[in-house]
Amino acid sequence: MTQPLRKQKLRKKESLGSRIFNIVNSTLLILIALTCLLPFLNIIASSFASTEEVIAKKFILFPVTFSLDAYRYILSTPTIFRGLGVSVGVTVVGTVVSMIFTAFMAYGLSRRYLLGRNTINFIVVFSMLFSGGMIPTFLVVKSMGLINSYWSLILPVAINAFNLIIMRNFFQALPDDLEESAKMDGCNDFGIFFKIMLPLALPSIATISLFYAVAYWNTYMHAILYINDSAKWPIQVLLRQIVIVSSGMQAEGTAVDVIPPAQTIKMAVIVIATVPMLIVYPFVQKHFVKGALLGAVKG
Repeated sequence: MTQPLRKQKLRKKESLGSRIFNIVNSTLLILIALTCLLPFLNIIASSFASTEEVIAKKFILFPVTFSLDAYRYILSTPTIFRGLGVSVGVTVVGTVVSMIFTAFMAYGLSRRYLLGRNTINFIVVFSMLFSGGMIPTFLVVKSMGLINSYWSLILPVAINAFNLIIMRNFFQALPDDLEESAKMDGCNDFGIFFKIMLPLALPSIATISLFYAVAYWNTYMHAILYINDSAKWPIQVLLRQIVIVSSGMQAEGTAVDVIPPAQTIKMAVIVIATVPMLIVYPFVQKHFVKGALLGAVKG
């Protein structure tokens, strides 16, 4: 009974300045959210509008003439389905590979008794500030025989230093008593990792998996550099090709061998390329903030 009474008193004592601040703060946050949301709503509405309406109006939220011509055009060719399949495959396999590598390395670096731990941590942080560059990386990928292979989109970016540090801090923040108790019960290092550490790290794993999935889904530059066969291009590269063709320019390769599409085609392809990630996000949203904070703040 005392807690509800205290809450009522606190509400009554709320000053006029606090109310004004809350109203102004809420209004600003709503305006910022609308600023981020309106462009995407405009793209969705434009993809369902007619070509004439898109050309006549610079900004559309509710199309006057509802049309599915853009989606019929896109879904009538197997090119988009092939690109979506490549992107889904690279995203799924790449996320699994990256999480395996990141989790193993993060757990190893979180153990204080690991020899050379400080040196490896320094190298990881150093790689965040300096990289080999495009040409040396291309030469490494070529020397490994990964040109025109899907693995060229996965292995060069299998471990992200930022994600590795977040997961390392998460493992490092776990009590050492857990490991000591498991060893007293006869559990080895692999048993401790798979049976104790990984179940506790599920929020962090879900968050970092989303980071990796978004990065692989948006793969563009690596596909341009390493993939020569247009049949192996992911959806983001096909999006570029369609935009070029829609602009009346000559596209490279034979991925889009059709007549120049209308303006609505660009909007429809953007929607198709974005929706899969929007579908995945709600399933990991509940772990997102918790996982990021657990890994970013130690203790």
